[in-house]
Amino acid sequence: QVQLVESGGGLVQPGGSLRLSCAGSGFTFSSYAMRWYRQAPGKERELVATITNLGGNRNYADSLKGRFTISRDNAKNTAYLQMNSLKPEDTAVYYCNARNDFFEYWGQGTQVTVSS
Repeated sequence: QVQLVESGGGLVQPGGSLRLSCAGSGFTFSSYAMRWYRQAPGKERELVATITNLGGNRNYADSLKGRFTISRDNAKNTAYLQMNSLKPEDTAVYYCNARNDFFEYWGQGTQVTVSS
């Protein structure tokens, strides 16, 4: 059974940091590019960051460069999103996504709330 399970979300003050984790199981994790998306209330889901299957290439939404870092540990079947200098506008549900040429999987999402 394929699963992607996000964790690490929560309430953080503006300027704070969080690290999200996405644990994959039931598929060959190292064969999939990993992506983080987010969806704020009343807004469309947007792509936050992408990392290739072996971690050699990473891309970010232009508005997030310098604050967010995507990484992965294929030995642990886990992807990460390090989020620094968080702003209230980063409040959203964050989803991880695994994709290759044939299949695509989604996690259930984790809520991130940035508020004082």
